[in-house]
Amino acid sequence: MSEMFRITLPDGSVREVAPGTTPADIAAAIGPGLAKAALAARVDGELRDIGRPFDGDAQLALVTARDEKDALELARHDYAHILAEAVQHLFPGTQITFGPSTDDGFYYDFAPKDRPFTEEDLPAIEEEMRRIIAKDEPLIREVWSRADLIARWQAEGETFKAEWAAELPEGEELTVYRAGKGADAWLDMCRGPHLASTGKVAPDAFKLTRVSGAYWRGDQNNAMLSRIYGTGWLNKKQLQEHLTRLEEAAKRDHRKLGQEMDLFHLQAEAHGSVFWHPHGFTIWRALEAYMRRAIDGAGYREVKTPQVMDARQWEQSGHWGKYRENMFVIPDEVPNTEDDGPIVSNDAQWMALKPMNCPAHVLIFRQGIKSYRDLPLRLYENGCCHRNEPHGALHGLMRVRQFTQDDAHIFCREDQIVDEVRAFCALADRIYKDFGFTYAIKLALRPDKRFGTEEMWDKAETELRNAVVTAGLATEEYGWEELPGEGAFYAPKLEWHLTDAIGRTWQVGTIQSDRVLPDRLDASYVGEDGERHRPIMLHRAIFGSYERFIGILIEHFAGRLPTWLAPVQAVVATIVSDADDYALAVVEKLKAAGIRVESDLRNEKINYKVREHSLAKVPNLLVVGKREAEEGTVALRVLGSQGQQMLTLDEAVARLIDEATPPDLK
Repeated sequence: MSEMFRITLPDGSVREVAPGTTPADIAAAIGPGLAKAALAARVDGELRDIGRPFDGDAQLALVTARDEKDALELARHDYAHILAEAVQHLFPGTQITFGPSTDDGFYYDFAPKDRPFTEEDLPAIEEEMRRIIAKDEPLIREVWSRADLIARWQAEGETFKAEWAAELPEGEELTVYRAGKGADAWLDMCRGPHLASTGKVAPDAFKLTRVSGAYWRGDQNNAMLSRIYGTGWLNKKQLQEHLTRLEEAAKRDHRKLGQEMDLFHLQAEAHGSVFWHPHGFTIWRALEAYMRRAIDGAGYREVKTPQVMDARQWEQSGHWGKYRENMFVIPDEVPNTEDDGPIVSNDAQWMALKPMNCPAHVLIFRQGIKSYRDLPLRLYENGCCHRNEPHGALHGLMRVRQFTQDDAHIFCREDQIVDEVRAFCALADRIYKDFGFTYAIKLALRPDKRFGTEEMWDKAETELRNAVVTAGLATEEYGWEELPGEGAFYAPKLEWHLTDAIGRTWQVGTIQSDRVLPDRLDASYVGEDGERHRPIMLHRAIFGSYERFIGILIEHFAGRLPTWLAPVQAVVATIVSDADDYALAVVEKLKAAGIRVESDLRNEKINYKVREHSLAKVPNLLVVGKREAEEGTVALRVLGSQGQQMLTLDEAVARLIDEATPPDLK
């Protein structure tokens, strides 16, 4: 008799089963309701197919639709495979490549036989996908030998799949998922896992959204492919809610509103960098002033560091080896040459535009001898950085090549770390609440490729975790979660994920506990024992970057920024020209009170003026006519409200002063 496997369930009970038993068998043994609800299984923490037999003794947790994160990932992965199968049915000769799930759906990259796909193809592909779902084809996992799989792909003309299979590491298990049975079965190479059959996904819970170009393996020197995107959910209600969010997001798009409000523009002459207009830079300055007050009050000292630094500095810090492809590199000196001579001599020394501020802050710390009494030392910089992002990754203000961080580095002793991180958590909490955001906190743990010893990482992760726990923030209320493998190459980090007005999340703030960079750049202080010690370096930011944070604010408020941030806080508009002198007097009084105000004396109907200033998202419109001039009043129209309110001029000024006062100054 074969040796039995011991399978431990979440409640601690143990079932002894024969080899060949699957999680589906255990679900069926527990009850028919669970057998129907079970979608997949976590076996010793690994997400697996419900029908994959156990390898030995294991911990088992069955996955149902209640485990939404796992269920969505599985469903979206299945939608991607169903998409690929549908495309190959409709367009014979199309080669398949890869099709992962994404945060809100899935995509698949194809090499079409005749022409690139277009959005006109999507309705027919959706119908074929629904037909495949209705067939409820079983999805069967198979393990293939490398040689057999490569031969299969080559025989079917799947050159991309054959290339990828040939490059996978020796000894890696190559798995294929078969949809259906017999000669008509459809195959794709995939690690899995998948649901038990195509009918496990909902036919009315997905939608194909767009088509774009994509290079094979992300390399512009390779073949151009057609990428089809879709969104996929567990049910129709979730899909409809998502589509509604997309419609609302389109209305709030910061690029569209930025143009309507005359805030900024982007153009090819400075690809990935922002041209800030006066109104947009007014928002920037208000944020900068707010942040300076915050960091001054928290004991930071502001610095300014060079834009360009020698490559040897980046080599020593480790960025040259880990981050070189994202850096803008320039020669230290360009010699005078003839027209046909070399632009740069072969022996040129290389410099780089800084992609981050941290190495320069270490160099400031190293100036002069530091004592343990000098710590913590908190250095802050509104640091302009450059990163060579791919053209296709750039997106308005959200992802740019030139950006300014609200960056700071806290140099401290080990015994100060928890208190410093707790103080930062309190500062971030106050700032995010001033802007009306709720947030979740996550701890990103050590990645596979990293600097430093295991002991360093153990300490750093424990310190960050303890700080959040002692601050009372490691709770479900704050969305506390630990993210294995997502830390930086030099440090774990706490991340702040903001939730905006329509439920989207944005990763913005961060604090990282770094023992690596002070060691690589030889930073030290003299301890109480008279010996040299390495400081701990806490990298931290709250806005993240001014560009991205402004983009998030524009979309969060749908352009209707609170009065203290609005570039124009009020417009005084006339109904008749007889009120021009009074309107100008109102403007002067508001200016004297510190209000950013403009006048509109144009010979236009008041309804036209109201509409125009509403589109520009001016929060307050003060309408004046002959009667208002005689009585010393204004008719106040607040953006987004119906009607108007009659106020004396002094009442209006007092009200606007209150609204224009930043929340930290109230």
